[in-house]
Amino acid sequence: MSKPHFLLDGPKGPTIVLAHGAGAPMDSPFMEVVAAGLAEGGLRVVRFELPYMRRRRESGEKRPPDREPVLREAWLEAIAALGGGEQLVIGGKSLGGRMASLVADEAGARGLVCLGYPFHPPGQPDRLRTKHLQDLRTPALFVQGTRDALGSRDEVAGYGLSPAIRIEWLEDGDHSFKPRVSSGRTEAQNLAAAVAAVLRFVETL
Repeated sequence: MSKPHFLLDGPKGPTIVLAHGAGAPMDSPFMEVVAAGLAEGGLRVVRFELPYMRRRRESGEKRPPDREPVLREAWLEAIAALGGGEQLVIGGKSLGGRMASLVADEAGARGLVCLGYPFHPPGQPDRLRTKHLQDLRTPALFVQGTRDALGSRDEVAGYGLSPAIRIEWLEDGDHSFKPRVSSGRTEAQNLAAAVAAVLRFVETL
């Protein structure tokens, strides 16, 4: 596997490492806004791409995500390249955060941040991705939209998650935190709220 390429924002200091969602790269608009906000709040933000996304960037050819073992290994390699998990908060958008959650305890991460955790595949609420979250030891923050089609507020309430996980709900947000116009909220407001929640969480670690 090729060495991860990192995109850096913010001062030297507390470091958060973020991977992207399944369909968009590390410099997608969502990732750019979040990284800029966290950097402005005093965090060093490190972004990297999972192998299939790096190949997409190089070839221009869209391809599905690699299998879980490849994605887990990519996360562990990135953590090792950055000096180990003890000083790192790890996480990311959707798939990136989910894979971080699978290695957080193993890597000894300082904390975990999942931005829109995909609790189940689209339209398949019975195929839960929560088994490992019941015993998670790493302090974790999940930021979720209340309308997330991959795990709504009502669904998540019944999942029996580890007490190490706290959830911050963004009003009327979808999987990318975007609210409906009729809600009276804006996407910018929800993204700002997500960034503020992450900054507060990191301060507590």
